[in-house]
Amino acid sequence: MTSPLPGQSAGASFGGRLAAAMRTHGRLCVGLDPHPQLLTDWGLTQDAAGLEAFCDRVLQACIGRVGVLKPQVAFFERFGVAGMQVLSTVQHQARAAGLLVIADAKRGDIGSTMAGYAEAWLNPEGDFGADALTVSPYLGFGSLQPAIEAAARHQAGLFVLALTSNPEGQQVQLAQDARGVTVAGQIAAEAAAASTALAQADTALGSIGLVVGATTAGLAAQHGIDLAAGRMPLLAPGYGAQGAGAEELRAGFGASYAEQVLVNSSRGILGQGPDPDSLTRAIEQAKADLG
Repeated sequence: MTSPLPGQSAGASFGGRLAAAMRTHGRLCVGLDPHPQLLTDWGLTQDAAGLEAFCDRVLQACIGRVGVLKPQVAFFERFGVAGMQVLSTVQHQARAAGLLVIADAKRGDIGSTMAGYAEAWLNPEGDFGADALTVSPYLGFGSLQPAIEAAARHQAGLFVLALTSNPEGQQVQLAQDARGVTVAGQIAAEAAAASTALAQADTALGSIGLVVGATTAGLAAQHGIDLAAGRMPLLAPGYGAQGAGAEELRAGFGASYAEQVLVNSSRGILGQGPDPDSLTRAIEQAKADLG
């Protein structure tokens, strides 16, 4: 394993690093989403050069203000090899500056293929080494075992899709078995067990968490889904431009909000660019709003 990055201690689990980042910088995670329209709005070219300029400006606004950056991999993939090189560079720069990086790639497969994805995104010595990766459990939670093993090996984390904010997701996630247990409930229970198994005793958070949309968090209580189990970190997209406010988040997550919830904001912040001062003001306002 590589030497610890700034602000990280040797052997610190992802959950431990995330808890420390949230104590220092708050619960805001900035989504690095170089959407085509945003590049246009910022007066940047639709190529790797425009992508690089966008990422550099966002990163500079984040350093020292937030603890977590979440690149949306799809917006880099669309530029091919050059785009993925930009992603590799910005992830390494962010980690070197002390930010945690969650690669939002939503990988999900079986066996050696899942192991390959996990090694690509979680090995800190790799081109795309991140602190954590979003993964899809919809080939069965057991299909994630190679990723869980990689997370343990590399002191990394996983965020498992559970209650996503897209309306069509509920067709699968809220389906019930004969006992009345939802698919999302089963995923949450298995993720909690994995989180407990990997958790270090002295950390406030485990390293295996869930993706629970800011606009769908309230469904957990309605369907008997325990989000507090296993000290799971909860990644909550959907705040701001996607419709959920801070009060909705607090109500939806309940007691879990205080220590487990990491709130992602992408368009709400990025839409204030390209002016650097406007970006930093948007970050500070979101931090104050989220508490």
